[in-house]
Order: sequence, then C-alpha cells, then structure tokens
Amino acid sequence: MSTRSRGTARAFARRLALPFFDDEHRALARELDAWCTAQPPVDHHDADAATRTWVARLGEAGWLRHAVPRAWGGEREVLDSRSLCVVREVLAWHDGLVDFAFAMQGLGSGPLMLAGSDALRDAWLPRVSRGEAIAAFALSEPDAGSDVGALSTSARRDGEAWVLDGTKTWISNGGIADFYCVIARSDAASTGARGMSAFLVPADTPGLVIAERLDVIAPHPLATLRFEGCWVPDSHRLGPEGDGFKLAMRTLDIFRTSVAAAALGFARRALDEALAHVTTRQLFGASMSELPLTQATLGDLCTEFDGAALLTARAAWQRDVAGDPRATSEAAMAKLAATEGAQRIIDQAVQMHGGRGVQQGQVVERLYREIRALRIYEGASEVQRLIIGREAVKAARRTVE
Repeated sequence: MSTRSRGTARAFARRLALPFFDDEHRALARELDAWCTAQPPVDHHDADAATRTWVARLGEAGWLRHAVPRAWGGEREVLDSRSLCVVREVLAWHDGLVDFAFAMQGLGSGPLMLAGSDALRDAWLPRVSRGEAIAAFALSEPDAGSDVGALSTSARRDGEAWVLDGTKTWISNGGIADFYCVIARSDAASTGARGMSAFLVPADTPGLVIAERLDVIAPHPLATLRFEGCWVPDSHRLGPEGDGFKLAMRTLDIFRTSVAAAALGFARRALDEALAHVTTRQLFGASMSELPLTQATLGDLCTEFDGAALLTARAAWQRDVAGDPRATSEAAMAKLAATEGAQRIIDQAVQMHGGRGVQQGQVVERLYREIRALRIYEGASEVQRLIIGREAVKAARRTVE
C-alpha cells in the first residue's frame, strides 16, 4: 500500500493528542498505519475477492477485534466509538475497500451484537472478529431507503418460526455475506416505524435469493436480496418482537460517527495528494504551491477539514465518555460536516491536479468516486439536516417548558 509523503500526518497526530483521545487510541493509529503500509496491494477489479481478502487479513491481524465486544473476542467490553473512528480514518486513508471490509463487519453484525441470544452471538460473533464470517445488514428496500417506515418485507408467524417474504436492495456485502441481519414487518396491520422485528438469516437459508448484483462507481459487494417463503426459526429473532426499528436505529447510532471518520480519511488523503502535487508542479514559472490562489484554496480546505474532524471527535467522545449512547445531534453534525466537506476537499484536489485528476488510476480520481456514497448511506445528508433541526427544536421546547 502507499508510502507517499503525508503532509497531514503531523496534524493527525496533533489531533489525536487532544483530550478527546487517550494513549490507546494514539498507539492504535500508529500500529494500524504501519500495518496498512506493509500490506501488499489488493486488486479492486474483483470487489468480492478483494473484500474477502481484506476481511481475512483484518481478522488474522486482530483489527476486527475493535468491531465486536470483548465477550465474543473483541478488544473492549463495549464498542468504543473513538477506536472505530481511528481505525476507519486510518484505513480509509490507505484504501476505501479495506475500510468498507472493516466497517461492515461491525455494522453487519450490530443487531446481533445488541440483541441476539447468547447462543447466536456465541455462534457468529467470534467468527466475525476472526474474519472467518462476513456480516451484512439488510434494511433498505426499493421503496424504503431514507424512509425506513415504508419498509414492506414481511415476517409471518408459522408456529415456532417465521416466514420472510419481500425484497431488500443496496445491501453491502450482498452476495458474499455468511449471514444477514434482516429487518422485516412482523405485524401486518402496523404502519410506519411500529411492528418491525429483526432476524438473523444465514446466507444458505432456503428462500433467500441473491436476485441481482449491483455495480456502483466505487466497486464493492452490493446486491438485491429476495426472500421467497424464507423460513427462519424464532430462535433467530434478534430482540423482542416489534423492536426491529429501534434496533436498526441503535445500530446506526453506533456506527454513524465512524462514517464521518471514514470521510476524514478520504479527505486527508486528498489533501496529502494535493500538497504533494502543488509542491512539485511548476506553473507560470514558479511552484504551484507559491501561487496565492493555491494557498488560499488550501487554507479553506484545511479549515473545513479541521472543523469536521473536531465535530467527529466530539461525537465519538460524547458517546464513549460523556455517557450519551446516542449522541444523536452530535453524530448527525459529524456525518454531515465530514461527508459534505470531504466531497468539496476531494473535488478541489482533483481540480488542482488538472487533467491528471480525472485519469483512471490516479488516487484523487479513486477518492472522487469513493466519497460520493458516504453522503447517502447510513442516513443521507438531507436526513442529517432534519435530525439536527429536530433535535434543536426539542431542546428549545424543553427550555420553554
């Protein structure tokens, strides 16, 4: 993996020296970065094989221990948001696909970790932490993305089992996962967020069909799933009947801040590429880095980056240390600022590279494709704005009352 000069490395170390983090996080960043640098490259042309390779490597090296609790082979008693953020920022700086592989082991197994029976957790989570089982979270549907309340995949009682019917789409790790945590409507008479339940469905369960593999601008395993009379024992239900929506939101709450951290990793790499380029590129008889317009642009980008980085650190600290398990507004602000800011930073890095910036094989071209999805998944930017505004109104009403 890349060993290119890193103009932002010192700034990253200074950020980790802030009171939001402790010595464990600083050591984690150094050790993971060294491991990434030593890894042989992985061919992205086969996203399935590349993801499997990264999951296996991450598991063998012990990095996936940060994605599950200690009771099932994890590093800490409960998941540590700051560790997740450090890991994802470092991984994303090196390779978007290795970040994806790590993140989905945590997000994909999140409902199982939070609400599964001891038997299910014992069966699957240690394998997740060792990279021996690939996890996936099946929530989105053709007509239920940002509006989860429109979910229509059904779960019908059949004695001591459930029968699932419906379609899930945009499912990361779809087609290569060993199990899926599926949210389905278990009360046919319910509407909106009520009446949903969660289930663990092994990939080889009869009635679970990979209906379509989906190709996107930054390749990774993605699929549409179809459930056709898919029989799941009640022992595979995750949490109480009817709590599926709450469980899905709790899972997303844990990992949303880490999406911001991944965006920071992409943005920081783009800044490094831009700095390396402008300090070597000659333009109008001088180094491009000496041009006032270049310096002013870099000043804007660095300021925007640091603002998003501090919001992300605050949100992770709020959950880990301040005792706010949701940190709803803080997490939404972090994701919104980091993903939108990273898009602008990467766009400017491409612009600074000129024609080379849109050439396939260039790092900034890859980053330009990789960042786009982060503004959509785990809550689109528009949803984050609504969340932040809603929380502000709630706080104002509490003050008045």
